[in-house]
Amino acid sequence: MRLLILGGTTEASALARRISGRADLEPVLSFAGRTRGLVAPPIPYRVGGFGGVSGLKTYLREQRIHAVIDATHPFAAQMSRHAAVACGDLAVPLARFTRPPWAARKGDRWVSVPDMDAAVRALGDRTRRVFLTIGGLQLGAFAAAPWHHYVVRTIEPPDAVARLPSHRLILARGPFGIDVEAGLMRDERIEVLVTKNSGGAATEAKLAAARMLGVEVVMIERPAAGDGPALDSVDAAVAWIDLHR
Repeated sequence: MRLLILGGTTEASALARRISGRADLEPVLSFAGRTRGLVAPPIPYRVGGFGGVSGLKTYLREQRIHAVIDATHPFAAQMSRHAAVACGDLAVPLARFTRPPWAARKGDRWVSVPDMDAAVRALGDRTRRVFLTIGGLQLGAFAAAPWHHYVVRTIEPPDAVARLPSHRLILARGPFGIDVEAGLMRDERIEVLVTKNSGGAATEAKLAAARMLGVEVVMIERPAAGDGPALDSVDAAVAWIDLHR
């Protein structure tokens, strides 16, 4: 069985480790290629885009792919849409493997918004100290609210951070513990945290720290899920693969 895993997440990496060495599978893990320092998985892999829907269809045909698992980031909406169209057109089985979203708990002060522009508006007109943990690609949206002070944490230096007149950039790779997150929020006098509802335990400590300190959270909710069955564990993904083998 020739299997394409659209990856870039811990879920995709965990699945790759689980199926590594299976003689009945010929898997390939695809990375978007936006993050430097890629750790090679234990299965064959590729890096880079496909060239839209048409490019992905060409790849699926030329590589004789039998099934696709979309294990991209929950906010990689464009790639998920392309996978749904390409697999639908070619009648290639497709499943979505993603972590469950976070849910507000007692003591949380969440403001749920549908997108980045709404997150900017949710900060309001009063000057606030804002902790941004949204990655680097969409930082430019916050240039529309230059009166806030932004503490920006990313893995790699983002180009758009220069558009924020008042900011501090922190380059760091998680996961971070609750004590670390709470200490940072206290030291920076954070009033509001802006983050995406990515789900998962690896980055959940910032939410626990915000809850403990009474910090408001502007939560950017996920786009609509892609097509195909929803898988929420490696076991479920392996069972789906075996079903289509």
